[in-house]
Amino acid sequence: MRVSCKNGLKAGAIQKKVSTENIGGISLPKLPMGKTPKRTNLSDYIILLYGHPKVGKSTLASQMDNPLFIATEAGLNSLEVYQVPVKTWPEFLEICAAIDKEKHQFKTIVIDTITNLFKFCSAYVCQKNGIAHESELGFGKGWHLVKEEFFRAITKLSLLPLGLVFICHADIVEVKTRTITINRQVPNLPKQAYELITTMSDFIFLCDMEDKAAERFIRTKPSESWVAGDRTGRLPNELPMNYIEIQKALDNAMKNEGGII
Repeated sequence: MRVSCKNGLKAGAIQKKVSTENIGGISLPKLPMGKTPKRTNLSDYIILLYGHPKVGKSTLASQMDNPLFIATEAGLNSLEVYQVPVKTWPEFLEICAAIDKEKHQFKTIVIDTITNLFKFCSAYVCQKNGIAHESELGFGKGWHLVKEEFFRAITKLSLLPLGLVFICHADIVEVKTRTITINRQVPNLPKQAYELITTMSDFIFLCDMEDKAAERFIRTKPSESWVAGDRTGRLPNELPMNYIEIQKALDNAMKNEGGII
């Protein structure tokens, strides 16, 4: 795994251990002997960060615990981070395999941006099937193949014992009600990726600011005007766009009876 970095953090080791039992010559995973402990570190969760360009999404992700950026576009020049540039879907699959198999110190994987990565997946599936666009295969088969390929790889990555952060930009869409039309901020994700990413994410944070001179913050709860989400149900509606402050809020949320929902 080729990783570019400007700082001197030395790679350590992290390995995934799965308990198995041999039955009839076939190794099968054992059933768990105890409950999974609640996760208290924000960097252990699956998070979707979205917002308009240059609002600070990548900066916030860089504050996570030992992050590795899978960079699908330029935009990290002002940050001192470990990053792997990815330009194709096969390159992404190779990086995922390396993350799974190689010894390393990374604890959080950041995909910046997930929208571009989906485009790489789409291009790969189209090329593999000899078509220029998904719609060329009848009955929605092209779109289904792209969705399944994307789902397979992202789900496998999400099951590793690492935190996972998706970054994408925001779109403004018009939502019409019986009386008014509302401009709503939503993650800039294709339909085939939107459901998977938003459902998988424990937190959907809208990185926002009231105006260019205002302090930047994150929105954690959904409204008519934006998409957001907090699986704990206990975070404040707004938080400073700062990892330490968000972690403090999560600590307070986890102290409440029931913990994560």
